[in-house]
Amino acid sequence: MDFQVEAARIEELSDSALTARELCLINAESKAIEVAARFPDRIVLGADTVVSLDNQTFGKPRDLVEARTMLESLCGRIHEVLTGVCLVHRNGEKICRFVESTRVKFRPLAAVNLDAYLADVHTLDKAGAYAAQEDEGRLIECLEGSISNVIGLPVEQVLAALHEHFPDLRQDRPQAGNP
Repeated sequence: MDFQVEAARIEELSDSALTARELCLINAESKAIEVAARFPDRIVLGADTVVSLDNQTFGKPRDLVEARTMLESLCGRIHEVLTGVCLVHRNGEKICRFVESTRVKFRPLAAVNLDAYLADVHTLDKAGAYAAQEDEGRLIECLEGSISNVIGLPVEQVLAALHEHFPDLRQDRPQAGNP
């Protein structure tokens, strides 16, 4: 699929009164609706990823001290990575929303070199202060669910939603009887 990236001109919520599921879905929808207003003839995808542990939501850390604190909290524990996704087509007046969840278990703190990790990985733009695509087994012991969700966009689920809710995207597919 051809696509272009457009930044949403919104302030993301970080309201602690919301659940992690509500927070990421509201942020994803706000992003999608704002961009769709600028591109009404396009299908727009908005997404937001958060990390949840014991009813506490971890977004992007403000600095390396907060990043370290987040990682220390996650070490040796199972947490949930939630990505809210909203697909919008203004002209077609269609909207599809969902949240994908993946459970991630981190190695114990004693088995992790946080100094090296924080020096090697840019953590300040990552929910929960870690990057699965750069982890190489340093933090993540195992996961249950979509790895692409932990990286930031549950690709398999997005493609399924596009095909289900926006069937006009099915171009370049042979029709029955055509090779």
